[in-house]
Amino acid sequence: MLQQLAPALRMVVLLTVLTGLVYPGIVTALCQVFFKKQADGMLVTRNGRVIGSELLGQNFSRPDYFHPRTSAAGNDGYDPTASSGSNLGPTSQKLIDRMKKSADQFRTENPGFKGTIPVDAVTASGSGLDPDISLANAEAQSARVAKARGLDPAQVNELIAKVAEKRDAGFLGETRVNVLKLNLALDSQRK
Repeated sequence: MLQQLAPALRMVVLLTVLTGLVYPGIVTALCQVFFKKQADGMLVTRNGRVIGSELLGQNFSRPDYFHPRTSAAGNDGYDPTASSGSNLGPTSQKLIDRMKKSADQFRTENPGFKGTIPVDAVTASGSGLDPDISLANAEAQSARVAKARGLDPAQVNELIAKVAEKRDAGFLGETRVNVLKLNLALDSQRK
């Protein structure tokens, strides 16, 4: 029996070292060399201080900033350690109530907007941490942001168009706006 157990234990040790140490070490090293910004989480810094990530949504609630999608991550939302969707189905009363509350809040925050509320303004993403909003959502908020900042609405809409990211590969997904990038672009206009 010991004769059969020894090779099995050697294989366990060998595979543990290869798949648990060598392979992850090589992949990490390659990513740090070829994709450093992405491997480090695409962190955004200002004045030597990390203020966010291009990959994670964060809560902006002041009227002079664009607001992100609703977040279902954690008790108060935007908690990266609790990233997940709510798992509430279309017949869930809790989901219906949350969407109604989000719609009422959107209308209260954007009283000048009279169109149909963009769906991503009242729904959370699968992770609860989506950093992007739709172009329609950004345009729906532009009047509020322009008024709060004392800017011409056309100027804010130009900035939205400038920051907007086109479809991936020209046909995947939709045009989107990274909320952090847009708000930072607004802040840089003040200077």
